[in-house]
Amino acid sequence: MVKGMTEPAGDRANALSQRVLRVRTQLEESMRHLAGSMARLQASRQAIQDSRSDRKMLHDSAYARLEARLATMPAIEQAKGVVIAQTGCDPDEAFELLRKASQRGNVPVRELALAVVARAMSGDPGLFGGPGSRGDDRQRPASLPPLRPRT
Repeated sequence: MVKGMTEPAGDRANALSQRVLRVRTQLEESMRHLAGSMARLQASRQAIQDSRSDRKMLHDSAYARLEARLATMPAIEQAKGVVIAQTGCDPDEAFELLRKASQRGNVPVRELALAVVARAMSGDPGLFGGPGSRGDDRQRPASLPPLRPRT
């Protein structure tokens, strides 16, 4: 009888041991799967944070460009007014004259506009279209490059 009880107990222990082994294997596989999911989640979180910073950089960059544009707009508008007063053209033509002069002199429009306003405030009568408008015989502002002869 003792022998009969030990065999079924041994079978039960063996079956229980195999079951524990299967559960342990499943648990380890689930832990590996969970670790992979956590790594993907962390990567997703990082990507979201990175994209937010990119969006913020784009927002800040666009905002900075708008601020710079607003800061230079009064000078450009004043320069357009000077050109209009001296040439009798309309505002679009005045800006076109400023833009072309800017390109010819390889000077940003805002710098050219500041120079035009400064010259007008100093009483210089010949900026555009007036007598002495080429400006070869006058001192140029330091912010403008020297005049090159036209070819």
